[in-house]
Amino acid sequence: MTDDREVNELLEKVAKGKKGELDLSSDEDLSIAIMNLISIEEHFFFTGAKTGKPKYFDMLGEVREMRKDLLKKIVKDYEGEVWCISKHLLSASMRLIEVGTKQQGLGRKKEAHDMFEKAYNLYSLFWGLNLNVIDMGGVEAVQEDQLDVKDTKKTGVFAKLGAMVKHAIDCCRE
Repeated sequence: MTDDREVNELLEKVAKGKKGELDLSSDEDLSIAIMNLISIEEHFFFTGAKTGKPKYFDMLGEVREMRKDLLKKIVKDYEGEVWCISKHLLSASMRLIEVGTKQQGLGRKKEAHDMFEKAYNLYSLFWGLNLNVIDMGGVEAVQEDQLDVKDTKKTGVFAKLGAMVKHAIDCCRE
């Protein structure tokens, strides 16, 4: 786990990374809504494919446009494939949550916890990318367990991002 100093440094990066006031609680809610829209897109696809009815593909297109519009509210400045990476991070996180929930329902708590941890790691990576917490310019120059070259604790990017999300994004704060 990270210490308070490292969490504070991450929070400073978050503050510098976005201009204006942040409403991370609303952004977190929006990210969950986007996850669900991605899931709805998938369901319309499979329903259209299974039934052969084109109306489901039409609805998929409408939901996709809504999802794209909403994703722009969080993924503002991106380069390369960060847009698609962001969408897939949210999608994979949602699917892992669903798999974990099913495992938990079957009494497989260890498997469920593993899925939940992976889901949270992907979700944290989404926020790390989109709040400019991760210095993508230096990624190749640092070790796998470092966030950037100044990171001396080396607890891994997922541990650091997870701690940042826990402290910066509090859905219960009004």
